[in-house]
Amino acid sequence: MTEKLIELDIVDGVATLWLNRPEKRNAMSDAMRTEFIAALEHVANDKAIRALVLTGKGKGFCAGGDIAGMERRMQAPAGEVGFNGWSRQQRVHHTQSLLHTMPKPTIAAVNGAASGLGADTALACDFIMASDAASFTWSYINRGIIPDGGGMYFLPRRVGLTKAKELIFSGRKVEAEEALRLGIADRKVDADSLVAQAQRWAAEMSHGSATALALGKTILNQSFELSAHQVFAQGSQAQGICYTSTEHRESVMAFLAKTAAPAAKE
Repeated sequence: MTEKLIELDIVDGVATLWLNRPEKRNAMSDAMRTEFIAALEHVANDKAIRALVLTGKGKGFCAGGDIAGMERRMQAPAGEVGFNGWSRQQRVHHTQSLLHTMPKPTIAAVNGAASGLGADTALACDFIMASDAASFTWSYINRGIIPDGGGMYFLPRRVGLTKAKELIFSGRKVEAEEALRLGIADRKVDADSLVAQAQRWAAEMSHGSATALALGKTILNQSFELSAHQVFAQGSQAQGICYTSTEHRESVMAFLAKTAAPAAKE
């Protein structure tokens, strides 16, 4: 029986998604991407799942694109290279978009090297928790290509434009401590407790209204591109939806009942 390239565990509303090619440092093959897409769609659509933790089996988080895929690209007829590349990019971008727009909190628990597409995949999550063994490398330049997994969008928003250029142009490795200092990682923990701490953090981030979390995240993801007027407009529409949600009604009624003044005594 073929071992799954993606493993998904769900406990108490927190899904933990494991990239499962440890012998390849979890490099993303076409088959793995297919399973990854299916798992992300499942997590997004399952209302019982309130948050997602993404991590890797073995010593690496994700080594980027699969070498076998690169070899096939080199062997393709010249007239097919462009379209094959375009088609692959559509799947890469679909995968990254599913992760970035996930309507619930997401945490990348980076257990080892996150290189190229692996580093971009971590950035596509809302939060990054790094173990002391983690590292990040936007190494595309070493293969004569540019970041294609969202790194040119996500990285400047975390570290600023100039630092993002330096990391992408040099392709140098960023160890866990520097990643924390630069704002690439949000927290750094011991390797042994990484996944457990990421799961606890995911539970904390998902305690609130699922409706408010999904709508708020959708607007926040666009906030650097929108004007204040547009944020206010989208916010007022989202708030109208929140007003009708079961979570809002139940929380307000409970608050009013708790704070209601006792009846005056005669």
